[in-house]
Amino acid sequence: MAIEKATFGAGCFWGVEAKFNEIIGVIDTAAGYEGGDLEHPTYKDVCTDRTGHAEVVQVTFDNSRISYESLLDAFFTMHDPTQVNRQGPDFGTQYRSVIFTDGEQQVREARAKIAELNASGTYRDPIATEVCPATTFWKAEEYHQRYLEKRGMVSCHI
Repeated sequence: MAIEKATFGAGCFWGVEAKFNEIIGVIDTAAGYEGGDLEHPTYKDVCTDRTGHAEVVQVTFDNSRISYESLLDAFFTMHDPTQVNRQGPDFGTQYRSVIFTDGEQQVREARAKIAELNASGTYRDPIATEVCPATTFWKAEEYHQRYLEKRGMVSCHI
């Protein structure tokens, strides 16, 4: 078993976390914040849209069961990656589409997937997803972890 981490921002982290938890090979997920300049941000801080953080989900996965590329495929189906700083009714930089990469291999794969999707015509508009080096991941407050699952709105199939 080879454990890796991947971090994705695709709007509000509640639904994104629930979707990643349904994928076989995903070992764990954590809702959190990344990409900003405030240490130990809270949800209240991030919601001001002044910290630079995105709402993200950090995915711990077994790459012998699921590839990073497969996680990228899932990520791009979970949201509209052509939107800038918004998803559905949520708007602000904290809801941006972003991939925080851990190493050059993830950078290459993320950029290749974006190029492939742009060339395919899958989306009418170009992909707006940012690809950024991973920074400090700040785990969100406990009540955000598996938020929808705790409320009986999804079931987890690992």
